[in-house]
Amino acid sequence: MKTARPKPEPPDRIDRDAYQPAYAQLADILRGQVARGRFLPGDRLPSEAELCRTYQVSPMTVRRAVNILADQDVVRTVQGLGTFVKPLQLGAAAFQLRELQDLFSDPDQVRVKLLDVRMVPAGQGAAAELGLSPGDKAIFIRRLLLVREEPAFYHREYLVYDPGRPVVEAEMEVTSLRGLFSGAGDGLIKGGRLTVEAVLLDEEALGLLAGGPGPAAGLRLEHVFYDFDDRPVSWGWFLCRSDRLRLSTRVGYERAGSGRPGLKRGS
Repeated sequence: MKTARPKPEPPDRIDRDAYQPAYAQLADILRGQVARGRFLPGDRLPSEAELCRTYQVSPMTVRRAVNILADQDVVRTVQGLGTFVKPLQLGAAAFQLRELQDLFSDPDQVRVKLLDVRMVPAGQGAAAELGLSPGDKAIFIRRLLLVREEPAFYHREYLVYDPGRPVVEAEMEVTSLRGLFSGAGDGLIKGGRLTVEAVLLDEEALGLLAGGPGPAAGLRLEHVFYDFDDRPVSWGWFLCRSDRLRLSTRVGYERAGSGRPGLKRGS
């Protein structure tokens, strides 16, 4: 027995008085129709000519709207056949570190406690990640990040030692979670790679994170950060108890704009 499809709804309309361009409005309209089930995965969207007639827009407007939906993985276009709604793909789910950002949203409640700062010879791991030779000088830092005076993250990090790029406290702050999630620092970091994995916390980490006797389950957030010359700046990892961080995301199609009305011209 086939599942009954929702009854067709009257077409949404382009608001000619809105600041939002017509192609963006059309993309929102079509995405909303997919979210409501008017078009199901595998369904073909109306043709370019049909969309032009229905919404009184130009072919260029339709193409730009479809390109937006394709970039957002909502649809795919098959040459000579049309544009089709893509099925749900769990492999395309993206997890954001929003919960981490929320933890550090109030800088007055966050404190970084330096436990150790010293020069060390780079080991095999640090050398490989930082583009050094084993034994080259590197700066080793251990930090404890406290949120509302409660230990939240234990951080171990290796920084490239380069007299031409002196490492000062401001630079070290950029590579801390507080700097990254609050937007603090002087912008020396271009980007990086983050990897989250489940680990067993040893007694040292548990002792600093106010946990019980180890080992115990935890999470490791490994990072490599690069400067604007694409040179690695730092490699390290943050450790936290497993109950401190939860990653979640939404999959599927949602209506754009969350139902908020757009601004009108002259308003």
